[in-house]
Amino acid sequence: MRTFALAGCGRISKNHVDTLLELEKEGAAKLVACCDPIPTRARAIAERTGCRPFQSLESMLDEVQSDVLSICTPSGLHPAHVEAAARRGVDALSEKPAGTDLAAVDRAIEACDARGVHYFVVKQNRFNRSVALLRRALEAGRFGRLYMISSNVYWTRPQDYYDQARWRGTWEFDGGCLSNQASHYVDMVQWMGGAVESVQAFSATLARRIEAEDTIAVNLKFRSGALGSINATNLTYPKNLEGSLTILGERGTVRIGGVALNRIEQWQFDAPDPMDGEVEGANTNPASVYGFGHLPYYRHVLEVLEGEAEPLLTGREGRKSVEIIAAAYESARTGRAVQISGRNSASK
Repeated sequence: MRTFALAGCGRISKNHVDTLLELEKEGAAKLVACCDPIPTRARAIAERTGCRPFQSLESMLDEVQSDVLSICTPSGLHPAHVEAAARRGVDALSEKPAGTDLAAVDRAIEACDARGVHYFVVKQNRFNRSVALLRRALEAGRFGRLYMISSNVYWTRPQDYYDQARWRGTWEFDGGCLSNQASHYVDMVQWMGGAVESVQAFSATLARRIEAEDTIAVNLKFRSGALGSINATNLTYPKNLEGSLTILGERGTVRIGGVALNRIEQWQFDAPDPMDGEVEGANTNPASVYGFGHLPYYRHVLEVLEGEAEPLLTGREGRKSVEIIAAAYESARTGRAVQISGRNSASK
């Protein structure tokens, strides 16, 4: 049984705790410790799971032996906490995004390489049945040449969401709607479209009292010649409206929507294929935007640790989204398109 420690006991940690409790029933994994600077949060998880609560990450890592550190802290702290795990020879599993600063992510990658530990980044939507089916169609060449890949993230986050935690909406620890809420969709666009060559963006802070943007429009040019776009906002009235991914190719069109990229809304190709019969069964109905992907994601991590699978979502893979987001912010700030392909060897 693999042992996990948890850093950060806030909003997203529930998905990790629920997943680890399910895996504990199977004898596959166990949460042995958790930490949060707010003691009541850590104690609540400890009471639920039987793990040891801490206020300090360093104390937890020094006092409790674990195989993996699951990192659910503010985004800007992710790389430093990955490094803290690596220094102790502990594998790191970081929530998205890998970080808010590209150089910090690179340092985390180098630290894990130096110690020979795994660096996983959570992109659970890749494990959605709808997304997996789309990926299979793409890899089978059913689209032919790709023309356009677009994503819309029309969500809402009221002012009190930001007021509840000072780090939210700050450049250092969070970023805006692109870095936080749309991070999974940035990953989807680059995973399906391949290497991005250049980025152009316009952003604005139209309504929320935060440092970063609450609305952004991003245009992408892929190395393949295809074009793409990501539109994101946290100002949708009165609630989340859309989180979608659309791919247009010379021989096919697919659109995935739903609460968490969980429902295939368009599936059209020029020639039939047996996988077409799987479309209806690929649709799910999760209760939240987090979807059902954390459990299969953790199962994949355990398979990697047992030597039964190659890692699909490493620090280098997670870095790709951070690089695109950083380029979008630079473009919005300077008014110029930003070239990103091949910027840093760590992106290979």
